[in-house]
Amino acid sequence: MSNIPEELKYTGTHEWLRQEEDGSVTVGVTDHGQCMLGDLVFVELPEEDIELDKNQECCVLESVKAAADIYSPIAGVVTEVNEALTGTPDIVNRSPYDEGWLYRMMPVDEKDVTNLLDAAAYRDCIKAEAH
Repeated sequence: MSNIPEELKYTGTHEWLRQEEDGSVTVGVTDHGQCMLGDLVFVELPEEDIELDKNQECCVLESVKAAADIYSPIAGVVTEVNEALTGTPDIVNRSPYDEGWLYRMMPVDEKDVTNLLDAAAYRDCIKAEAH
């Protein structure tokens, strides 16, 4: 099974979210999500300072075999994007939870974070998809 860190929150559409000490959150695509896509060749990131609604399409990941939309797991304002992915999108394949993060944002409502899936629920989600 894919690497699913216990400390992160997840969505059923394979995004992860990590709460940072300053109140912001970091968002990326899960190991399972990047495995399904295959080798990434292009990443389109959101604009900084844009306000995103929960479940709003905000990024596109393109691989040699497919393109996938990435949705914002919570509502908030984008504070930073991972510029390294522009020239080297395969960082997401090699390090989805560390160097391969997509963007950081400041949440509109902290409670949105607690409503996401924990690692066990995300594992169940992946198992359900397989059937």
